[in-house]
Amino acid sequence: MKTEKGTSNEDQIRQQIDNFVKAFGSKDLDLMMSLFSPQMVSFDIIPPLQYVGNDVYREVWKETFSLFRDPINVEISNLSIISGTDVAFSHSFFRVCATMMNGRKVDYWERLTCCFQKFGDNWLIVHEHVSLPADLKSGKAVMDLKP
Repeated sequence: MKTEKGTSNEDQIRQQIDNFVKAFGSKDLDLMMSLFSPQMVSFDIIPPLQYVGNDVYREVWKETFSLFRDPINVEISNLSIISGTDVAFSHSFFRVCATMMNGRKVDYWERLTCCFQKFGDNWLIVHEHVSLPADLKSGKAVMDLKP
């Protein structure tokens, strides 16, 4: 669907996802938080089960960024976007490849689903779901899978 400015909703959402990747990789807290609605809900891989509100989630991102040395290399794969006039969602695989402050190297893929709502001319994330597959026998996340 084309918007009045000639850019499709899908293009605008793709730009927001590109901004998510840019914000994560550069540890840009303000850019990251500009992507979320004030009343957002997140089901993140970091406990507890959910975070509600942009102000609460800001602290999660601040702590997350502090765990990693620069650079944080991130990428999106298998991105799918479905959009209507004011609601949309995306799902993709999201790779994090970095060195933690304690020197441990990480390289894993997460599953990322974002639900967007259009506020004026801006698409904001109202719900984010991040997950890792789990081995039910061991009770541990499986972090060595690749798309």
